[in-house]
Amino acid sequence: MNLIVENLISPVVLCFVLGLVARWVRSDLEIPAAVYQGLSIYLLFAIGLKGGVSLAATPPREMLLPAGLTLFFGVLTPLSAFGLLRAWGRLGRIDAAATAAHYGSVSAVTFLAALEAVRMAGLPTAGYLPALVAVLEVPGIVVGLLLARSTRGGGIKAALHEVIAGKSIFLMVGGTVVGALCGGGKIAGVAPFFLDPFKGVLCLFLLELGMVAAGRLRDLRKAGPRLVALGCLLPLLHGVLATSAAVFCGLEAGTAAVFGVMVGSASYIAAPAAVRIALPEASPGIYLTLALGVTFPFNLAVGIPLLMTLAEKLKSLLS
Repeated sequence: MNLIVENLISPVVLCFVLGLVARWVRSDLEIPAAVYQGLSIYLLFAIGLKGGVSLAATPPREMLLPAGLTLFFGVLTPLSAFGLLRAWGRLGRIDAAATAAHYGSVSAVTFLAALEAVRMAGLPTAGYLPALVAVLEVPGIVVGLLLARSTRGGGIKAALHEVIAGKSIFLMVGGTVVGALCGGGKIAGVAPFFLDPFKGVLCLFLLELGMVAAGRLRDLRKAGPRLVALGCLLPLLHGVLATSAAVFCGLEAGTAAVFGVMVGSASYIAAPAAVRIALPEASPGIYLTLALGVTFPFNLAVGIPLLMTLAEKLKSLLS
């Protein structure tokens, strides 16, 4: 319980809540679209850069098991999400597949929030985690599109290009490559711009996301109680499975917790862009509302501290 309270009373979460409140009280607060895009570009490149520096000091052998585990969950999570959304959520095939693609992919912002929470708790994390975000982003979307059995000519090919060439993957992978090639010594020259202001920029970004999420919360009535419940159950189910598997595979508690949060998150950047191309008949009021309006705040408030606690307890039991 103390960990949950500590995670809630943090600049990252409170800025998200502030954004919610701003919409609820009908404040005229607005972050210009160009500024918001600039913040997202900064964050995606900075996290890749930081991860690349750490990756440069990580032996390649250490990446094999985590990468394999990531690919496994990248296929498992959209399949399980699709089954539950069809059977219990009572969605049609197209909407269930579109939503499953979001839950099979990953939220970069949730990943950043998890990294910050783990750091505040004093738990070390592996430097290869940003690379795993890039690995996890694509498979879930591919599986979701295949589940829809779309017959649109070139739909899947165009969607894959949108994901791989999209800014989230391109910037994170590009930043990781730059950081890995330059190493800590050369990156030190740009650290005052890319690394030191990182937390403050993240707070501004989450302020905007809070305002966006508040607008999406109005669509929850359309989604229905069953889907809202699944918006909380899916990240919990996937996160617990992934965290447990990571710990049993030998990953440290902090790394396992962040990995579990990654797997339990839902994409609201790359996946919506891909789904709009391949499955235009799918309802954004369902998949975007669940990903951004339900699962994202659920992970910030409950998922991250819960998986951190689980990882530490499992690690202590096995040690």
